[in-house]
Amino acid sequence: MSTTDAPGYAPEWLELREGADAAARAPELIEPLQHWLAAQERPASGIVIRDLGCGTGSMGRWLAPRLNGPQYWILHDRDPALLDLAAVRTPRTAADGSHVTVATEQGDIAGLTAEDLRGASLLTASALLDVLTRDEVEGIAAACAEAGCPALLSLSVVGRVELTPAEPLDAEFADAFDAHQRRSGLLGPDAVSVASVAFARHGAMVRVQTSPWRLGADESALTAEWLRGWVGAACEHRPDLAERADEYLRRRLEACAAGELRVVVYHSDLLALPRPAGVTP
Repeated sequence: MSTTDAPGYAPEWLELREGADAAARAPELIEPLQHWLAAQERPASGIVIRDLGCGTGSMGRWLAPRLNGPQYWILHDRDPALLDLAAVRTPRTAADGSHVTVATEQGDIAGLTAEDLRGASLLTASALLDVLTRDEVEGIAAACAEAGCPALLSLSVVGRVELTPAEPLDAEFADAFDAHQRRSGLLGPDAVSVASVAFARHGAMVRVQTSPWRLGADESALTAEWLRGWVGAACEHRPDLAERADEYLRRRLEACAAGELRVVVYHSDLLALPRPAGVTP
């Protein structure tokens, strides 16, 4: 797998967001995935799951206990420290009590090919699609199609944020943040729609389910960190916002600390299943 310019993430940020991620992920996609996996021939060792950009392994901690049967997880990340942490913390028991085993592969994940997916039962990733380019997403869809491998790609931003109580500046910061997400050809909030079209064009059955963060008083630490990053990225794209950003951020952080701020950050989860032989779109 070749290199990519997708950003790395601090483990502290990944730990902070894990609870919100787990609450947001779409459980509605598990049943159709489980049915598809159960209908396939599999080795005695069980299903093989490749987790791209695994970070601290939150996807495995959420998904492994929801799937039946023996599982062999191959965790991919370019950060060896994150890989070590993810491997240690991956559950060892599936939904039905079957054994879960883990391996790691260090490296970047752009340029994925069908050869990389040979023998894989499932490709999965979390918060990854929106930091890829159109060509990279197209390559993943093509590789999955050629390998006959389904994909479960969760928590991609879709360019919609709601802050309550609302302020007039919210929309300006949101627009600037979305533009920042699209820098250098990255898909940002367009990722789910682009990926849906790409997988469908390669013959997959695609389902998309909303998976929003809903942040209230109990998530104030995450909300505060998200606010700083959101405003900072917006100002990076539009430096003219900087002179208004300090006061805006101060008000928002005060409301957050007082338990008065509610934030919904919308994401979507995408499930792409290879279409059975003889079934046309």
